[in-house]
Amino acid sequence: MVSRINAYRNKTTDAAPLAAFRILFGLMMFVGIVRFWSYGWIDKFYIQPKFFFSYYGFEWVRPLGGYTYLLFFICGIAAICVALGYRYRIAIILFFLSFTYIELMDKTTYLNHYYFISCLSFLMIFLPANAYFSLDAHRDRDKAYGQVPRWTVDAIKLLIALVYLYAGLAKLNSDWLIRAMPLKIWLPAQYDLPLLGNLMQREWLHYAFSWGGAAYDLAIPFLLFYKPTRWSAFALVVFFHLMTRILFPIGMFPYVMIVSALVFFDAGVHHKILKTLSTIFRIKKEKADARIRNKTYRNKTRTPMLIVGLFIAFQLLFPWRYLLYKNELFWTEEGYRFSWRVMLMEKAGYAQFKIVDKKKEAAFLVDNTDFLSTFQEKQMSTQPDFILQYAHFLGKHFTAQGHKNVAVYVESYVALNGRLSQPYIDPKVNLLEQEESFGAKDWILEFKDEIKGF
Repeated sequence: MVSRINAYRNKTTDAAPLAAFRILFGLMMFVGIVRFWSYGWIDKFYIQPKFFFSYYGFEWVRPLGGYTYLLFFICGIAAICVALGYRYRIAIILFFLSFTYIELMDKTTYLNHYYFISCLSFLMIFLPANAYFSLDAHRDRDKAYGQVPRWTVDAIKLLIALVYLYAGLAKLNSDWLIRAMPLKIWLPAQYDLPLLGNLMQREWLHYAFSWGGAAYDLAIPFLLFYKPTRWSAFALVVFFHLMTRILFPIGMFPYVMIVSALVFFDAGVHHKILKTLSTIFRIKKEKADARIRNKTYRNKTRTPMLIVGLFIAFQLLFPWRYLLYKNELFWTEEGYRFSWRVMLMEKAGYAQFKIVDKKKEAAFLVDNTDFLSTFQEKQMSTQPDFILQYAHFLGKHFTAQGHKNVAVYVESYVALNGRLSQPYIDPKVNLLEQEESFGAKDWILEFKDEIKGF
């Protein structure tokens, strides 16, 4: 076993795929940052709100007021430096830290593709993505290489494959396959799409999209790995993600996945991409290639490969943590996030909080709009950890206003994937007596149905 690992560690491959991936990744991230800024979302999501929902264990990560713009600026500059391969190691570390900090500032804005970007950028810290076709390689010819360890490219492929496979496994449930939910809710809403609007009303299409989406996610990694089907698979990737972009407002994610799929292609394709960039920017690629074609980058220690291996192992195991909880995953969402469960639920909720002053034996209801934005209230009303965190905020707020022996209760209802709404949180439980943890939340009421599958 050890000998096989060592043999694999010594295998090399052309550096072009890693270089092309670095450039396209950096450019996509820069465009994403500019897009977020230009739409006014920094102010909307991180400046205007009075309260922010933090992640458990990361309560210290908060928006920085006006300096939040500086954080986005640093992230954008780091993305450009990654694309250029300029002081790459510092740039990719800065990008990972700044982007992940942004992601952690408020879990209201959680998206799987933000997590995917954090994972990719962490992985890239340990890859020699600046070994070829970079400013670092141009500035110091001794650090320019035409070959890199094969595992550095395979690691990216494996992470992308895991995202697809887990997204596919997550779709193997009765709501998605048997009830075509939530697509049966979402697709008819696209009635105004040119040419496609009427088609979106057809029930057979809802099932075709449900089953087709599951089959796509489960099959596409293997089709991309297998050379005879690679171009056909890439065409499927482009079609699938462009359709997703047309039907659903999920930002840059479809384009990120299309660009990422290019890493599965042989070095010749990436050399053509780099050749095109060379022509545009008048770079003499052939002259540089001649000097380093057979020059191989070697890690000085086994540490990078070990860290990457442990990281991939973590990504393999972490999505299964939901099995530690007995309740319905879609209902409690215990173990739901960070597990590549993409667009599987449509939840609508109502949460009315009651503040009880035990000393005065008085009670009053809370107007959530006094503290939360419309988007925050929507997210809060259907997610137990949001409800608990908000309840603790309300307790502290009204205690500071002079109320004594405060208790916080909530009357809440949630509708999941087209079902009738059901009571969600036990209205008799004082939420101030409950603490956030990784343990099961026994104050969530039982789901009165069953969803079979993963």
